[in-house]
Amino acid sequence: MTDALKRLSEEGVAIWLDDLSRKRITSGNLAELIDEQHVVGVTTNPSIFQKAISAGDGYEQQLADLAVRKVTVEEAVRMITTADVRDAADILRPVFDATGGQDGRVSIEVDPRLAHNTDATIAEAKQLAWLVDRPNTLIKIPATRAGLPAITEVISKGISVNVTLIFSLERYREVMDAYLAGLEKAKAAGLDLSKIHSVASFFVSRVDTEIDKRLAKLGTDEALALKGRAALANARLAFEAYEEVFSGERWAALDNAQANKQRPLWASTGVKDPAYKDTLYVDELVAPNTVNTMPEATLEATEDHGQITGNTIAGTYEKARADLDAVEQLGIAYDDVVQLLEDEGVEKFEASWNDLLKSTEAELKRLAPSEG
Repeated sequence: MTDALKRLSEEGVAIWLDDLSRKRITSGNLAELIDEQHVVGVTTNPSIFQKAISAGDGYEQQLADLAVRKVTVEEAVRMITTADVRDAADILRPVFDATGGQDGRVSIEVDPRLAHNTDATIAEAKQLAWLVDRPNTLIKIPATRAGLPAITEVISKGISVNVTLIFSLERYREVMDAYLAGLEKAKAAGLDLSKIHSVASFFVSRVDTEIDKRLAKLGTDEALALKGRAALANARLAFEAYEEVFSGERWAALDNAQANKQRPLWASTGVKDPAYKDTLYVDELVAPNTVNTMPEATLEATEDHGQITGNTIAGTYEKARADLDAVEQLGIAYDDVVQLLEDEGVEKFEASWNDLLKSTEAELKRLAPSEG
């Protein structure tokens, strides 16, 4: 074992776990990860909950109680998922208190079927914040076109937000703009900006998966030499944009009002291609004031053989631009790739949510008391 996780934390990277289940909560595993592996936050998404509830560990009693009450399947799913998030938030509360609210956070996502409906996303975000009722919750809102005004409105109400499914540099700048607009509205309303937090989840590995597939199809030496470089280049240029926005004039006025910077969060950091080192998207994305949310396998791999050598983003911007330009010059359109990934991301979460509804409905029927 190495001290890689400790070193990663010392470099200013907050380590969050990209997973949650009731078994992880009740077994003491989550508390153990916090105590022993420097985990200071948790992210969830529809796929994670679908997997956890389908596995069944620890949900039977609550499902039976919900079946007796004859609740709708949508209500059952929300009662189950918010209970897990609430319990995880309580376990992480000491971290939240110790870091002044920056970490110790648990994210829960709005219904992904609402991703293209601004008003419904806002209403769902407010409802989730009320249901979980913990100050260390982050409500996840996807960075779709409809999601941007929702981010502004939810932030303006003093609700902390995790903006998810960010793939493009242009969309990331729009996300930061939406966050700043929300803070400005909150400030005008007299809210305490120091209590409002946000992270921007910039997805990493899926960019390589899609661009590598297109490079492999081209098959030239020039194309193959670019495999595995686009995702890191994209993320590093995102960090450059973050540095620029949060040192500008607009930010200065909010900074004076005790506002918090919206930290970049590296998401989708599990390596999809077995040809790449399994800690690639951890080792190569080290910079202060960032978050890396990892599946457990990536967390364990980093602990075992991660190579944390200091800041691996500073000084890389020129090379990153050159890498993305080289991909573009081969006829692989960046804008096309990132839009495809956003569309697919929403579709995947919708499919997982629908699977979760189906499996929960089946359990409610199985556990329903017999009539008579």
